[in-house]
Amino acid sequence: MSRKIYTRTGDAGDTGLFGGGRVSKGDLRVEAYGTVDELNASLGWAASKVNQQEIKDYIEAVQDDLFVIGADLATSPPTEGRPRPKVPILTKSRIGEIESWIDKADDELPGLTAFVLPGGSEGAAALHMARTICRRAERAVVRLGAHGEVSNGVIPYLNRLSDLLFTLARLENHRVGISDREWSSPDR
Repeated sequence: MSRKIYTRTGDAGDTGLFGGGRVSKGDLRVEAYGTVDELNASLGWAASKVNQQEIKDYIEAVQDDLFVIGADLATSPPTEGRPRPKVPILTKSRIGEIESWIDKADDELPGLTAFVLPGGSEGAAALHMARTICRRAERAVVRLGAHGEVSNGVIPYLNRLSDLLFTLARLENHRVGISDREWSSPDR
């Protein structure tokens, strides 16, 4: 007998956290891990659109990281009589690895002289969309951090990830022969 996907336990507008406890589906914690989940889904879509295997490999690694972050954010903080369950946590070295990916891609790209408008190839446009969702996830996690527990590396990771996604969007365009579309001030 297969297990059903629906439980009906959230029909009143609340949800369970990993490790116990229930919160409103409007809770800051749910908003944070829900936006990270949305980011992960958008990266799956972006991976289906990019042409470069190297970029797809980066996306897959990031998707694994986002699952770790989502699990961390979905875990209830400790309370009296209930410790916080152990979940995987990102290592600080992962942020350094992302920085090295950015540097490697940046070495191949022409220098930035103006703001870049999102777009270009389908893959680049999808990466730009993921970048904006990443920024929203970062804002949601910062709000949660002001009111609750957020693991140390999560905010820096999301901040660096948005830089990576911007750089990968430019790299995808560059490698398929599409120039970045630079923003031009109306008074130029």
